[in-house]
Amino acid sequence: MSTPAQAREEPHSSWLARQPILTQGEKVVGYELLFREAAADTHFHSDGESATSTIIDTLNVIGLDAACDGQRAFINCTHQMLLREYFLLLPPEKVVIELQHDIPADDLVLSACQHLKDKKYSLALDNFAPDDPREPLAPFADYIKVDIRRFSPEQNIALVAQPSHKHCCMVAQKVETRLQMLTAAKDGYTLFQGYFFRRPEKMRSRHIPANQAEHLRLLQAVSAPVIDFDQVEKLIKHDASLCYRLLRYLNSPVLGLASSVHSIRHGMSLLGERELVRWIRMATTLLMGGEKCSDLVLASLVRAHFCELIAPKVEHGKSDLFLMGMLSLMDSILELPMGVVVEGLPLDPDTKAELLQAKIGRETALTPIYRLMLAREVGDWEDVTAFAKQLNLSLPFVNRSFNESMIWAREITAAAPSSQP
Repeated sequence: MSTPAQAREEPHSSWLARQPILTQGEKVVGYELLFREAAADTHFHSDGESATSTIIDTLNVIGLDAACDGQRAFINCTHQMLLREYFLLLPPEKVVIELQHDIPADDLVLSACQHLKDKKYSLALDNFAPDDPREPLAPFADYIKVDIRRFSPEQNIALVAQPSHKHCCMVAQKVETRLQMLTAAKDGYTLFQGYFFRRPEKMRSRHIPANQAEHLRLLQAVSAPVIDFDQVEKLIKHDASLCYRLLRYLNSPVLGLASSVHSIRHGMSLLGERELVRWIRMATTLLMGGEKCSDLVLASLVRAHFCELIAPKVEHGKSDLFLMGMLSLMDSILELPMGVVVEGLPLDPDTKAELLQAKIGRETALTPIYRLMLAREVGDWEDVTAFAKQLNLSLPFVNRSFNESMIWAREITAAAPSSQP
């Protein structure tokens, strides 16, 4: 456990969270990055220079690819930041500069926008509204973002149809349900920002497909305190696709094994327990993801590794926190109710109860850990602070663990076996 001294905030600690921007087909095209300089603060700083330093420092530590899974970073820009051209320190192909609602459309701003466009940067107008005073900036914008909840359907349709916006991607913000997404799409929006795809609507009850059930059992098998390798071998052999991928991985030049591997058991012994568990966890999660939005699979890996990193410092009984984090998004990945996902899995009672917590409506011993995981993911800094304190975790440790998990998950997915044999 951390000491009270460790729990105090270290200076210059920067925090990052992100929210996906997706197509109607749920393909991620970028992430809006949410920053905060100090964990004790629950609001963002208005000092543009300080905020920009935080952005650049954090992205230098984590890396843009890890922070955004290789997609574009949408970063808020204040008036001061725009005029001082701090964004020239970031690669134009990797960022979208979001001009905030209070930036005036004066000559200096117009000139700064033109300069950024000349340098091949993409611009977005954030929180756009009918009769917005930033309308003169629309010719420079690649994206126009609208909080669709604030306006009537007629106003939303008019914003999309405005002639000066025809060249822009219209982004519907604050989309939290699939019904909101479908309504916005009907109004003409082509991109959507929010967590609607992580909150599936009430789904019809159906049985989990046999191959996905085998993958879940395999995940459970390699998460046992003592691994039964006979069982693991049997489960791998039950899935021809997984067998093929494992043999291809074992025979790849990357591993550099001295001889070819022709059997699953031989390959398992050569790979070793630690690397075998790592590969199985990666491969099964990616296979279960299939064609589903890559952000869901990536987020499940981030959650899993984050829980794994904090596990030595928190009380969690016999629960496998890695498995809890990984399974926490499996209902959305598989498009199945969580009850169907965990049915028949030999999970410990606390893990199963926590995964079903929204359904059963009661807290478990793992609830503070689970809620810390969710709060850190979405940038709910107030809850992060509260649950870290409850778990006696230092805020810098929480932040460092989450950043390391983002980097780890990005490396895992970048090196993942192909979804096609």
